[in-house]
Amino acid sequence: MVDVIGKISRSFKFSACNNDNACDRFKKISSVMIQMPAFSNLRASSTIRSSAGTKTIDRRTVVGGQQRGISIGKALKWWEKGLKPNMKEVTGAEDLVNTLLNAGDKLVIVDFFSPGCGGCRALHPKICQLAEMNPDVQFLQVNYEEHKSMCYSLNVHVLPFFRFYRGAEGRVCGFSCTNATIKKFKDALAKHTTDRCSLGPAKGLEEKELLALGSNRDLSFTYGPKSNQPQPIVSLSVSESSLPLPRSLKPVSEDDKDRSLVSRGQ
Repeated sequence: MVDVIGKISRSFKFSACNNDNACDRFKKISSVMIQMPAFSNLRASSTIRSSAGTKTIDRRTVVGGQQRGISIGKALKWWEKGLKPNMKEVTGAEDLVNTLLNAGDKLVIVDFFSPGCGGCRALHPKICQLAEMNPDVQFLQVNYEEHKSMCYSLNVHVLPFFRFYRGAEGRVCGFSCTNATIKKFKDALAKHTTDRCSLGPAKGLEEKELLALGSNRDLSFTYGPKSNQPQPIVSLSVSESSLPLPRSLKPVSEDDKDRSLVSRGQ
């Protein structure tokens, strides 16, 4: 191909382009060269290499007077890969609180991670596998770099870190776990996924955690403490007619007294 272009360039002195007919002929040859199979294969191969990934960006370019589309892929971040339907990333404090309150009796696992945490990245594929094996468990991802203030209010200072919530019990456990200590995560998952029935609505975060989130000025989250209203005293009114009547007492005669004395041996 290089030899062909070189011969054409030597045959036509297009740098000076003194001959109008020569210029026209070169323009026609150049348009034919753009449509040659070698160039079309080059464009196709570049499109195949750039089409990897799930997110694509379409760009348009004009080649030989025709508009052609080139698909350029956008690589997923490591915490976005392998996600299952029961996994989602938390967008803020209000989203976290509402998700926990609306979970019912379902077990909810909150995964605190950071994009620059090597242990978090190494553990992520196994967490995705466990999420696939337990479709009834809700997995929530909290990006520490995007929600530092919220994590500070929740006293999360070590990564990776996990908290388990279940129904009316609220938070059942919390611990830090790495790829080497994944057994701790599996044991907690097996313990708290047993069938149970809560005696009330989902509790979610602790009262002190909600107060900490509400008092944090960096968060657009408001929370008012629950008022401790005294329980009403139920008074039972008992009518006199419902009380049992005493047994009638018969007067004790002298003969009865003598019989009682004889029976006692006096």
